[in-house]
Amino acid sequence: MTETPTQSVKEEIERLVKELNYHGYRYHVLDSPVLSDQEYDVLYRRLRGLEDTHRYVLPDSPTQRVGAPPVDRFRKVDHSMPMLSLDNAFSYDEVREFDKRIKKLLRTEVDVEYTVEPKYDGLAVELTYRDGMLVSASTRGDGYVGEDIRNNALTIKSVPVRIATDGVIPEEIDIRGEIYMNLEDFRKLNREREDKGEPPFANPRNAAAGAVRQLDPAVTASRRLYLVCYGIGTARGIDLGSQAALVDWLRQSRFPTPAVFVTAKGAEGAVDAIMKIEKLRDSFAFETDGAVVKVNSVSLQQQLGAKTREPRWAIAYKFQAHQATTTIREIRGSVGRTGVITPFAVLEPVRIGGVTVSRSTLHNWDEMERKDIRIGDTVIVERAGDVIPHVVTVIKEKRTGSEEAYPLPMECPVCGSTVVREEGEVAVRCASLYCPAQVQEKIIHFASRGGMDIEGLGEKNVELLYSRDLIGRFEDIYRLTKEDLLQLPRFAEKSAQNLIDAIERSKNTTLAKFLFAIGILHVGEYVARLLSRNFRSLTDLYRIPPLRILEIRQVGNKIAESVSAFFGDEKNIETLESLRLLGLKPENPDFAAEERQAGVFEGMTFVITGTLSEPRKQVETLIEASGGHVSSSVSASTSYLVAGESPGSKLAKAESLGIRIISYEELLGLTTREKGGKNP
Repeated sequence: MTETPTQSVKEEIERLVKELNYHGYRYHVLDSPVLSDQEYDVLYRRLRGLEDTHRYVLPDSPTQRVGAPPVDRFRKVDHSMPMLSLDNAFSYDEVREFDKRIKKLLRTEVDVEYTVEPKYDGLAVELTYRDGMLVSASTRGDGYVGEDIRNNALTIKSVPVRIATDGVIPEEIDIRGEIYMNLEDFRKLNREREDKGEPPFANPRNAAAGAVRQLDPAVTASRRLYLVCYGIGTARGIDLGSQAALVDWLRQSRFPTPAVFVTAKGAEGAVDAIMKIEKLRDSFAFETDGAVVKVNSVSLQQQLGAKTREPRWAIAYKFQAHQATTTIREIRGSVGRTGVITPFAVLEPVRIGGVTVSRSTLHNWDEMERKDIRIGDTVIVERAGDVIPHVVTVIKEKRTGSEEAYPLPMECPVCGSTVVREEGEVAVRCASLYCPAQVQEKIIHFASRGGMDIEGLGEKNVELLYSRDLIGRFEDIYRLTKEDLLQLPRFAEKSAQNLIDAIERSKNTTLAKFLFAIGILHVGEYVARLLSRNFRSLTDLYRIPPLRILEIRQVGNKIAESVSAFFGDEKNIETLESLRLLGLKPENPDFAAEERQAGVFEGMTFVITGTLSEPRKQVETLIEASGGHVSSSVSASTSYLVAGESPGSKLAKAESLGIRIISYEELLGLTTREKGGKNP
């Protein structure tokens, strides 16, 4: 029930908004939080509750950053002042020539003061504020007309919704800057895309631009983007006499500013500053391809004016090229930890950005085919910062006719096992249990709590045992002896015996846990339980056709093809039989064909957050036993959020999506209705 807010409620909401926005600034801009995530969540939930109860929501409330519906297209936005591009300089002499032109146009011999900052490689953006509130965010477009991306910009935590400063708040101001993605986040995103069989982004700029121009703000919000501000367009109600004064005001107003900002006298001062930034280049968290030199004085900028497309008072010095031309000697395939086979090129060694490059990723076979990359081709290779070198393009004019295409592999280049490529995916995977390229990760997963639950066989000990050639296959775990362990560092009498005991206990497991442990592609805990409900024993799955698995209503083509491929590989079957001979006895309490009926939660998806009165695994088992599915993330398809004490950010997202939130006790109440055949 909505309650009319009292003055004290309004004041509390306003205080919470101000406090949360300050802590968001500390976290996302300064990278210096003074509040724990849990403390932040408590304040956020309090604010959310007050807003929902009293329907009093401030426009700069942090609860309003995400949640706008997708749009069909972006509307056009006219820039009040053109967003011009910059002229380039490729040598220090060209920077000196730029300085000479400035002096000539100003008719002075006195050294001009410049500012120098890194050139961020992102997507140019203009943020328009009226009376301190963000009213518009737009891309550069053609410099005169851009696209409205305000809803997407609001998902970027470093974008201020309200100007927060003790100083002057202009009547209207256009803040200009760059939206970008950090290199670490870029690499993580590409790893995730490659694991899913999706083509990776070529560089952080493309990834950021692609995220910003999503029609659905939720997609933008799912990628971690940042903002840096360095300029203004129209400004009314504020007088900023220099570039340095602008950056100071931006900092005071909680806008993120360039990582390095230097004022310098004359051409040589500017060159020294560029050298300083170039030395720091590889230490930056973001991608930069140069440094921007600007005349510091705004009055001198106005006096110098602009050409058709570039201002006369600024120039971008471009760092040493990250590209070079070379030839492809060989094309090979490398196998990642998830079994994905990635083609790479062995190159004629070439220097790029001060580093000798002899290999380049080719991403996947679809990308190779699209670019028509062949052995013997002359290619342009790019290397930027820590990003893996990649082939930008083939110089087809240099082909002699002797170049050879590299076909899709029919077997794993490391172990020779079956290769699987699912319909509609670009990823090619090795289906073997014991491909050396992935064996350590597979053993760690096998021994994990959700799998065989072998306490003491974590990442460090797996690495140790593997390095001493004591384990290389699942079977080797069950052949370990106490004497083997006592020869190793970190193992004493008790710790060695404890691990042997844990290994022995793991032999008595369930079929569902075993199916999860052996690491079949697309088979998580939920799918493993589905399989165990539908097949009495492990041997029932040997050489099973996909159509038989598709009879399980909740299973789709991808899972069916993956499971069939796994159990169709004779080497995998040999391994499973070896494990059975070593004493593994997967019981199957889930199978009861004559009693299987649709549960009360059939077709429903649950998400669990916070601390419940019962262990989480027990709650998940309860849901799945009633036909439900447990997911790790909240989405529009979530049926219920089961919330305990100290729930995390999932609670706010569920509330914003209108998802029903229940306690563990309410969940129990819903399951008891199953006996009466009622629906929740």
